[in-house]
Amino acid sequence: MSDIFSRIEHSRTADEVVQQIESLILEGVLRTGDRLPGERELARQFDVSRPILRDALKALEGRGLLTTKAGGGTHVADVIGQLFTKPVTDLISMHRKAVTDYLEYRREIEAVAGEYAARRATPEDLTLLDSIMARMDEAHRTGDFDDEAEIDIEFHHAISECAHNIILLHTLRSCYRLLSEGVFQNRLLVFSVPGAREALLHQHRAIYAAIKAGDPAAARQAAMDHISYVERSMLEAERSGDWQRVSRLRLRQRSDAGDGAKTTN
Repeated sequence: MSDIFSRIEHSRTADEVVQQIESLILEGVLRTGDRLPGERELARQFDVSRPILRDALKALEGRGLLTTKAGGGTHVADVIGQLFTKPVTDLISMHRKAVTDYLEYRREIEAVAGEYAARRATPEDLTLLDSIMARMDEAHRTGDFDDEAEIDIEFHHAISECAHNIILLHTLRSCYRLLSEGVFQNRLLVFSVPGAREALLHQHRAIYAAIKAGDPAAARQAAMDHISYVERSMLEAERSGDWQRVSRLRLRQRSDAGDGAKTTN
């Protein structure tokens, strides 16, 4: 991990170390599972004594923000993006209406994220988006389906970070976590729709271009158009799959009925 921690300028107390690490977690700089530098290096970056650093880490661990593994160092705990409890995620996964409501919510909230990102993205944010778009283009070119789906989530994560709104960031992280943890098993149905991969790539490029151009209205509209397309495509894929299922059952039933008639004769 590069030097993301700043030298403590004033009294060099444990509280100041705690506040800085808290801020990095809240702003999404430190993410779940990230490993902090070793004690000696971390004390050097903060320019505090190791006893002060230990007090700070102990306080953060006691509050559930950090976790220490024997021989494995200190990591950011799994506390970010957990707005939904396990019982709630189980309910969401079992009810069809939840998928519709999920996409409806995402369409509106990602429109806001896109607009804010177009207004607030820094040159460093745009560099990150450049990198993600290059990887998305490459995954599309090579036809790496799994990689393409993962980069899709990463792309939306990055936009929520570019929006520079803490509540928006963690709300959307929680939404995307439902995807990455497979709560919506049918999310990949979209990719089965003819032309969907090309359409999705085009939509991601439109969002990216609007943010890079600093056009809030275009970014908002591109984000909404994207989720609206996902909604329509999921419905089409589900209907098509159901049609195929019924057709197969109908064909099987009539074939069996035909064989029965032959046997009777």
